[in-house]
Formats: sequence, C-alpha cells, structure tokens
Amino acid sequence: MKQMTYHELNPLIRLKEMELLTSEQMSQMLEAADLKTVEGILSGTSYGIYLTVDFPDNFEKIFEQAESDLFTELVPLVPDPNVIWIYTMRSTFHNLKALIKAELLKQNFDELYLFDGFYSLEKIKTAIRNGRATGLPECLLESIQEVREHFEESNSLQGIDIILDRNYLSCQRELAEQIGEPELLAEVISFIDFTNILMTARGIKQKRTRNFMSTVLSSQGSIPKVELLSYIETSLEQLTDYLRSTDYGEMIVTIVQETSLDLTQLERVCDDYLTKFYEAAQTQAFGPLPVLALLNAKAIEMKNLRLIITGKQVGLSTKQIRERMRVIYGT
Repeated sequence: MKQMTYHELNPLIRLKEMELLTSEQMSQMLEAADLKTVEGILSGTSYGIYLTVDFPDNFEKIFEQAESDLFTELVPLVPDPNVIWIYTMRSTFHNLKALIKAELLKQNFDELYLFDGFYSLEKIKTAIRNGRATGLPECLLESIQEVREHFEESNSLQGIDIILDRNYLSCQRELAEQIGEPELLAEVISFIDFTNILMTARGIKQKRTRNFMSTVLSSQGSIPKVELLSYIETSLEQLTDYLRSTDYGEMIVTIVQETSLDLTQLERVCDDYLTKFYEAAQTQAFGPLPVLALLNAKAIEMKNLRLIITGKQVGLSTKQIRERMRVIYGT
C-alpha cells in the first residue's frame, strides 16, 4: 500500500471512528441481563465478523484480532509508522518481558505474544537469543542487554519488569521527541506523569522504600522524580496534597475520598484525562492526532467491553461496572 499524507489519511480515520460503538450501544450492553444479549448487540457492530460460538470464553482473542487487524491496515498507510508504534509499544515491551523470561527459564511462553503491528514473535526471539536482529530499534536491543546483565549479576528474575517498565517510558519519550509533534510529546509526558503517580501511590500503599521506588519511577515526566520520591515514606494524604498543586490537581480532586486518593478510581481517571486530550483531534486535519485518537478510542472501547463482560461473569452490579468504565471518546 502507498503511504498517505495525514490530510489523505484522516478521512479514512473519520470513517473508522463511525464504526466505534455508540454510547447507546454501550449502555444497552451494560444493562443487558446476560452475555447472550451482549453478544447479540455486538453481532450488529464491527465486532460481528469476529464472534464465535464460545464468545464468553474467547472474547479476549476476539478483541486481540480486531485490534491486530486495525494495526495491520493502518501501519502501511501512515506517513510515519512510528506514530502507530508509540501507541503499540506497550505490547512490544510486554512481549520482551514474556519472551526474555521464557529464554532464561528455558520455557515456551509464545502464547503470551501480542501483535504490535511491527515486530514478529521470531524477530524478538532472535534478538533475545543473539543480542541483535535486523530492524529492531536500538532501545529494544539495549533493554534486552540490560536485562541480561542484570540476570547474570543476580541470577534472579526479580527486577526484569522494573527495568523494562522504566525503559518503556524512556523509549516513549525518545520516540515522541524524534517524531517532533508537540501535541504528541505533551500526551506522552502526561502518560509518563500518570504512570509515575500510580506507581508512587501504590508504593506508599505497599510500604516500599525510597531506594526501591527510585529504581521504579521514570525521570521522563514533567513532575520531578525527586519530588515524588520525597513522599514515598510518608502517606497517601500527603501525596494527595502535593498532587493538588500540580497540573493534574483538578483531576486529583475528583477522586479524593476524605483526605486521600481513591486508588480504585485513579487509573480510570488517568485514562479519561488522556481521552479528553484527544478531543482536539476532532478538528485537526494535518497531523497524527486523529489516528492516535482512533487507536486510543478503540483501546478504551475494548477496556469498557472487558469490564462489562467480566463484570457480568463475576456478578458485579450494573452500578459497580459503570463506576469502573472509562469515558467514551467524543462524548
């Protein structure tokens, strides 16, 4: 396929947006009495072609295939494929975690591989075995090397996730700067900030040490790492007071219960903040934001569908599921 300019691509993106589930469809599924009704509603949407007779047990595979098909369609078309990879990079680093551990443990974790639109299962396995692979970005090769050195020194799998999670955020920032779109860089920095906030709050809750959290938190956000670290051995209340004074204070206020953060709502609000960030994409015709907005909208849509399906499977009430659902793009 021929690569398009964003001006040429974005009409296709608008058409893809029209295939997203509506608020009404999502509400119907939320109120549905059983999963058979949910399946019936989905059958009349873009997910219809993926539905199987054992839908309740295989919905994850259905969503993975729908997302993979979207990546496969868009990657050859976008002016800069890195715009897609900056969004699918989470899957790339997930693959590194699973496949590096498989190599070190002499086991097969191939079933954990997630398609990211770029790097095949075999390419990543080759890089892990040999330390190199044609076409694999330097930040991935460096991550593999760092993990190997860690394992050789410690002979322990502990720390692998920490190294790769930190490198993932650094790679995000590096790629955003390379792409050179100010709005995209702003979104990536916000994502890193939210990730740091979530990890700091969880670190306080789990009574982690400052030294441990220093290895976990990223230095790539706008909130200084040293400031977050200063709250690690204090309390959620003190962290909450500090966060009120940041650029995210307005968001933080909405999830304060009594005097501290409601951690069950923090991740949801972070997702909602980033979704609202993409609202500007609805009027932008010449840059990468619309395609990123579509990918984000699709990911949020699938998160909400997973919440509805798993919520009904475990017996959550409609109210409990609704409280966990994310804002739908464009509403």
